[in-house]
Amino acid sequence: MPCELCDTPGGDILWQDKLCRVVSVEMPDYPGFCRVILNRHVAEMSDLPEAEQHRLMHVVFALETALRRLMHPDKVNLASLGNVVPHVHWHVIPRFADDAHFPQPIWAVPLRAGMRHSAPDREMLRTALSEALSPA
Repeated sequence: MPCELCDTPGGDILWQDKLCRVVSVEMPDYPGFCRVILNRHVAEMSDLPEAEQHRLMHVVFALETALRRLMHPDKVNLASLGNVVPHVHWHVIPRFADDAHFPQPIWAVPLRAGMRHSAPDREMLRTALSEALSPA
């Protein structure tokens, strides 16, 4: 079966290593929305060896840290769904109390016309992510 996350990068690649990649997602109403995508086809986190589970989550948390530092959102949503694309990937979504869906998930029915927030500069995000992933 074809898999869009095996066949395409899934967005603009901000960072990658042998295990995974971090991509930005173009959703103007949700600036800073990124995904952490496993570089091979696996459907569930529990199918990964424990060391890879930990490494993948380390990248998710580093991305959250970088986005919080640059954007100062009210909340960051972390989601791993895979119902439509059964390939391990995490959504990392900065949220603001005045966005169209808050406090509901971004996939829910909008509650209002949301305010637009600025996306982080891609180079600044790359740098912040690299810093968050650097050993202490």
